[in-house]
Amino acid sequence: MKKLRFVVSLTTLDNDYQLIQASTAEDAARRLDVEVEIINAENDAITQSQQLLRIIQSRSNSLPDGIILEPAGGTPLPQVARAAAAAGIGWVVLNRDADYVGDLRTAYHVPVCAITSDHEQIGRIQGRQIAALLPKGGSVLYIEGPSQSLAAKQRTTGMHQARPGNVQVKVVRGQWTEESAHRAISSWLRLSTSQESLVDVVAAQDDSMAVGAKKAFQEVADRTQRDRWLNLPFLGCDGVPATGQTWVRNGLLSATIIIPANTDLALEMLTKAVRSASMPPERTLTTAVSFPAIEALSAAHAAKVRALAAFR
Repeated sequence: MKKLRFVVSLTTLDNDYQLIQASTAEDAARRLDVEVEIINAENDAITQSQQLLRIIQSRSNSLPDGIILEPAGGTPLPQVARAAAAAGIGWVVLNRDADYVGDLRTAYHVPVCAITSDHEQIGRIQGRQIAALLPKGGSVLYIEGPSQSLAAKQRTTGMHQARPGNVQVKVVRGQWTEESAHRAISSWLRLSTSQESLVDVVAAQDDSMAVGAKKAFQEVADRTQRDRWLNLPFLGCDGVPATGQTWVRNGLLSATIIIPANTDLALEMLTKAVRSASMPPERTLTTAVSFPAIEALSAAHAAKVRALAAFR
């Protein structure tokens, strides 16, 4: 029997969640006895599209049995998806809904599906974390993902749905990387208005961006201001065991949101579909959870506030 071969196209390898997506895919490939090639779009949709079209249109190499895509840009590459399906290549979209999935499933006899987290629900979880930390209201410095990212937009929508009405939000934008958030916060701190900003929580849509923001605050020259920033609660998202969850346990972050890696599920579904000539479910949702639980976060923060008040 021919050994199946799949391509996993990730957005970047400068992000802890994307790194765990890569390692999870490699582990699943070994378990399933299939080959996997992981490529990195360097956070650029055009690069990602060109990489995949070269693979799909290659005349010198055998075509893969399937492509697993985590889109780097604002769209899930509909033209590339159609080209892959027309060439007989299975197609799975990760962490994004794609309205072309149903059409491709009808038009072509290859497995096509989407596997995603509910990004609005992720945003609502972060909104509830903010509520737990600011029971009397306050202000949040919110670090969003790229402007073209649907996941970033949906997380922001969910956060606003769940945040209390007496919580104000100031927004800066990153690119899902530590360095981008460090640069964005450093630029924001140079604005005169930032010195007058009352911020009670720093929340990022990604753990690495939360850490990048904290590193920028560590560079504030004025010690009093620096300490004020660094004593704020920092919230992240992704909850990778070796990074986000560890950063919560050691106090670098106050909370994160665990979003399961899904490249393993994608490989399992594609492998089964190709081997059995069947069609996987059109849309599969994974479940995200707060880490720690909202109740534990609220209790820990209340205890910290009481301890600070007693110390003063």
